[in-house]
Amino acid sequence: MPDSIKALLLAAGFGARLRPLTDGWPKCLMPINGRPLLEYWLDTARQLGIANVLVNTHYLADKVHFFLRRPRFKQWVRGVYEPELKGTAGALRANAEALRYATVFLVHADNFCICDFDALLKYHQSSRPKHCLMTMMTFYTRNPSTCGIVELDADGVVIGFHEKVRNPPGNLANGAVYLLEPEVIDWICDRSWVSDFSNDVIPNFIGRIATWHNDGTHIDIGSIEALREAQAAVSQKARAANEPNDDWSLEFASHPIHTRIQYGIPPRV
Repeated sequence: MPDSIKALLLAAGFGARLRPLTDGWPKCLMPINGRPLLEYWLDTARQLGIANVLVNTHYLADKVHFFLRRPRFKQWVRGVYEPELKGTAGALRANAEALRYATVFLVHADNFCICDFDALLKYHQSSRPKHCLMTMMTFYTRNPSTCGIVELDADGVVIGFHEKVRNPPGNLANGAVYLLEPEVIDWICDRSWVSDFSNDVIPNFIGRIATWHNDGTHIDIGSIEALREAQAAVSQKARAANEPNDDWSLEFASHPIHTRIQYGIPPRV
């Protein structure tokens, strides 16, 4: 598989909005129709031919690293622990040496997304405006004040960005899934003060951010209601076709987190 694309999956957060479910179980491993959320993103990276994937960790990192030590991720997925949360841009800077000289597939792995990722990659590689250094996935949100809302020109380039403001101009939202060219990583590395991607990086690249729209499923797993909504997005047939059979998955299948999501029992996991 080509090494011209590398991935950083952001999975370090506390998942505070999902408490009490996240009191003892990491948000990135929440089950979506029987499979952990992070597994869907790793399968997406694999399908895109990405053979070098980093997963940043912090909260309940031991549970995430135990998941990542499964045989199916050996030699192409690596967990990178952050003793202190660095923010999205800070995580890119901390792992710059591993990510440099490649297009970076950057994902906030607390979203659940179903779309044509091959088309996203093809657009970035062949069809985005040449002056754009990144491609941002967009989607239509029902809750625009909780998202980063974008304004576009006729070519689909970002000309305005409004991060979680009251009464934003529209409901076309940043999906927090990006393809970044090396110049973006270099820009971040030259500015040690930069930590937040939405507030520090995106505003400085206005006019140089292409967009690709996701007409499929995009759910921010930021509440128990959203987590339950995501369960119906994956058919049993699709799940069965991709379900691994290893010791971790067999143990996960019997974990009480599934019942606690379904019935709303306050968990101690």
